[in-house]
Amino acid sequence: MTVAVAARGISKAYRDGARAVEVLRGAELWVEPGEIVAVVGPSGSGKSTLLHLLGGLDRADAGTISIGGEPIAGLSPARLAAFRNRTIGFVFQFHQLLPDFTALENVMLPGRIAGISPAAVHERARSLLEEVGLAERLDHFPNQLSGGERQRVAICRALALEPPLLLADEPTGNLDPDTAGQVFELFLELQRRHGTTAVLVTHNPEIAERCARILRLDGGVLQPYKPRVS
Repeated sequence: MTVAVAARGISKAYRDGARAVEVLRGAELWVEPGEIVAVVGPSGSGKSTLLHLLGGLDRADAGTISIGGEPIAGLSPARLAAFRNRTIGFVFQFHQLLPDFTALENVMLPGRIAGISPAAVHERARSLLEEVGLAERLDHFPNQLSGGERQRVAICRALALEPPLLLADEPTGNLDPDTAGQVFELFLELQRRHGTTAVLVTHNPEIAERCARILRLDGGVLQPYKPRVS
């Protein structure tokens, strides 16, 4: 299962005291089903804000966002939470794993929240962790795992409910270059194998260039990325 992502005329501003700081100014985005798109741009340009809006973690001031043809702006908080849980997987720069849960339990968590049978949740989590080479680390806690292993667990957790859309915010930004390359290769392999649509934010040009398409967010607007010629 996969979905298209459409964002039209997205604007978002935040208050800084009495001043409104406009982050997005009519941003437009279209992602084909199964496509992986990288969003690059300077720090503070609104890349994380864009992901939060696409994921329904925040609401735009203007514009429309549809995931798989479903407009998310009009959903009630309860319906939005249910839609987000079954449709979107999130991967963050810092793995956000629960420290008192094992790798297996962390990956099982979305399925437990969704009310899926424990046996099915356990089997799915175990299968994903085996798929990323962590078969021997199922019962290890996050502080017993390396940074790359923790991020692999986080990617498995994002895929636990087989979401048709992955949103990744600097998924390798907290890793050394070699580990980042290995983890992103795994991310790409899983994305292709599962046919998942993906939008990721990154400062790493090598990672961005391995995506199907690169967009640059600057001045609140998304544009096709054009590398600077030195």
